[in-house]
Amino acid sequence: MTAANVESVLIGGEWVPAARGTYPIVDPSTEEVAGAAPEASVEQVRAAARAARDAFEQGPWPRMSGAERGALLAKAAEAFRREMSTLVDVTIAETGALRGVAESQQVGAVPLRLLKYAEMAVRSPDDEVLPRPMPGGAGLACGLATREPVGVVACITPFNFPMTNCAGKIGPALACGNTVVVKPAPVDPLGVAALCRIVGEVLPPGVVNFVNGVGPEIGEALVDSPDVDMVSFTGSTTVGTRIQAACAPRLKRTLLELGGKSAQIVFADADLAKALRGAMQPWTFHSGQICIAGTRLLVEQSIYDEFTSRMAAAAKELRVGDPRTAGVVVGPLVSRAHRDRVEGCIARGRDEGAVVACGGKRPAHLPRGFYVEPTLFTGATNAMEIAREEVFGPVVTAIPFRDEDEAIALANDSDYGLYGYVWTGDTPRGLRVARALRTGTVQVNSGSGMNPDAPFGGYKLSGIGRDGGAYALTAYSELKYIGWTA
Repeated sequence: MTAANVESVLIGGEWVPAARGTYPIVDPSTEEVAGAAPEASVEQVRAAARAARDAFEQGPWPRMSGAERGALLAKAAEAFRREMSTLVDVTIAETGALRGVAESQQVGAVPLRLLKYAEMAVRSPDDEVLPRPMPGGAGLACGLATREPVGVVACITPFNFPMTNCAGKIGPALACGNTVVVKPAPVDPLGVAALCRIVGEVLPPGVVNFVNGVGPEIGEALVDSPDVDMVSFTGSTTVGTRIQAACAPRLKRTLLELGGKSAQIVFADADLAKALRGAMQPWTFHSGQICIAGTRLLVEQSIYDEFTSRMAAAAKELRVGDPRTAGVVVGPLVSRAHRDRVEGCIARGRDEGAVVACGGKRPAHLPRGFYVEPTLFTGATNAMEIAREEVFGPVVTAIPFRDEDEAIALANDSDYGLYGYVWTGDTPRGLRVARALRTGTVQVNSGSGMNPDAPFGGYKLSGIGRDGGAYALTAYSELKYIGWTA
């Protein structure tokens, strides 16, 4: 098995030929075949879940000390680090990521996440609960709260940052003593397969399992499996709500990181040059294929025309093209189907009456590849679909506001609540607005850089639960109280 040609799935420590053969993976920048991926059967998915169950109930992994699990996770991180150079080109070919993004935020982030949770695995799972006097002088009620693994975790990862997201799921899940079945997005699963291979070679058999396939029945079989205790999913809200419904009959634990339509609020007293760079990140950071993109740009009325004009002018200076080419800052979308979806959103935005201030088309100089120009809509209202639904591409919708109260009202008038941005020269106002926004994270005078130790997750249709740093240990563990009387 090479990173660019994966024909098997990982079940119980063995790589088994995919029952339905393979399908091609297409390079989004060239539209050429970049490799092959395995097409598992529903029976193989169920077998992978059973193997994870056997490894959890009978294997050594959940019974190891945290220090022992941490040592093996650290060993896996080092093994991955030795293969990093071979995985960068694979990542570019299957995701369309710029080389810098592939090196640092895709491949390069994986060992860092594994090492983080290797270190956290050694933390004691026990927290003392303060003793309390019992009624009638019957003694002291003493006890401790302890974390235990949930069991078998289905880790279903997205197409935008496949390996990074996978490491962010399996890292804390494994640190807590769970076993996992990984199912990546079908459009770019090759790097995830390599990650599972590397980690699986270090850990006991069955602790890490890998399945893949194009049809929805693959994910459905994994979510529905009676051997799965928890589903950790990152992806669209549409799929996330179906997963939540499927998990309801057995009350399976879910961790859902879903869509976003994050507001980016720019006040007139902001550092406008800095705010402009932040406002352009949905164009320049992975072509807007990020859930935390501030694609709903709210600009104070007094600077709205100036700011949007500057932004439209700046778009013309952005180089769109092959992610391997030096100087390119906007790469392709991940697939033809996804480009078609983004173009459909742009067309409906026009039909609603929003004005395309820049972009809106395929770049004329790129006849091949799944490219869309950086696009800015002005003249929009918060009621339009283009301002309410996640596009997941290089498309920003700018809406004016009169004052702070209206900015907050517009930002909160959304079905989503994953991320938010506030740009202002008034620090107290920045904190005041941040507290008022109904969203999981708010960055004040800062771009999309994320603190790896911070909790991450969303309000409303942006998801359920939090991961990130030590918060993920809570997400992937059960809490038990053990009490006694002294």
